[in-house]
Amino acid sequence: MSNATKTKSKAGENSAIRDPDVRLMLRVKGGDEAAFTELVANYQSRLVSVFYNMLGNRETAEDLAQECFLRIYQARNGYEPTAKFSTWLYRIANNLASNTRRSFSRRKEVSLSANNSGSMESTPREQMVPDKSALMPTRQADSRESCDVVRSALSTLGERQRLAVLLHKFEEMSYADIGEAMDLSPAAVKSLLSRARDNLRESLAAHVRPIS
Repeated sequence: MSNATKTKSKAGENSAIRDPDVRLMLRVKGGDEAAFTELVANYQSRLVSVFYNMLGNRETAEDLAQECFLRIYQARNGYEPTAKFSTWLYRIANNLASNTRRSFSRRKEVSLSANNSGSMESTPREQMVPDKSALMPTRQADSRESCDVVRSALSTLGERQRLAVLLHKFEEMSYADIGEAMDLSPAAVKSLLSRARDNLRESLAAHVRPIS
């Protein structure tokens, strides 16, 4: 390994170590079971939400979230803090979702069309609807309808566009972190999100009521 590569690796490790979840994972590496329980608590609902919005099946989403945490636990002894914990987590999640979707596609058992009777998982719903509006009884029906519309629009995106939107909008990840999770450059992520926004705008246009 060259000196430049070593320096870059060291810089990445020093940056990652400031992430509290990386510090938890280092405790897991050291045998702290409580730290792993805390990581699961921090990410389980968020991870299930991402899988659900990627694959459209709640049971599959829960199973994949468990598989993701299992892989993390199995990899604990060799863990090195070279990136944020969430970046590593969603890289594993991305691979699991891609493999599962290909498997579903081969068996023709999955439909990614919107379920009009369904709703967004908790994290996307909370961030798509302003808190005060969501708390107003007269707005609740509109809120549910809005969530269904947005989920329907998300389902029209390709796999990579959808994941990029979920990570950027709902997980608030940077282009660089999304790129690491999806094995893309930050510029490619920016382009991907730009195309996704255009596609979402087109999908949502039919649901926007013109101002009279």
